[in-house]
Amino acid sequence: MPGFELMKAADVAELTAFLRSADLTLSGLDDPDVCLWLLRDESGALIGSTGFEVSAGGDDVIIRSVAVGVDARGSGLGTRLARHAIDKARAQGARRAWLFSRRSGPFWQKLGFVAADRDELAAALATTRQVRLFVETGQLQREIAWSRPL
Repeated sequence: MPGFELMKAADVAELTAFLRSADLTLSGLDDPDVCLWLLRDESGALIGSTGFEVSAGGDDVIIRSVAVGVDARGSGLGTRLARHAIDKARAQGARRAWLFSRRSGPFWQKLGFVAADRDELAAALATTRQVRLFVETGQLQREIAWSRPL
């Protein structure tokens, strides 16, 4: 299987459709401060995505856009995608990873995440596109936050 590729501007429309089908946040995919990677199968079809946004101070990241194509679910690919984002964030110097997930808590717990205070997440990552969107739209109050040290 080919390796991860850093998302390019030409990939935004394809990633938007992919994440829409997974019911994930679409905000900021074209923002240069959002780090996103794509994973394709041998034919070039998009089968996974992962990424994060960094806090203004660089100590915190919000993991986002972790999605697996329908045909690849249950294969361990989600764990590979999540670990890629975690490893890249750690390599950039981040010390804590956060995320929002209302449906996949058990998956994230297997990767060391624990339930966290969403307002603490929002304060640590106030400048990120995803947090700003969730605050502006009121979605923040419906979210479940998770966190782990890096």
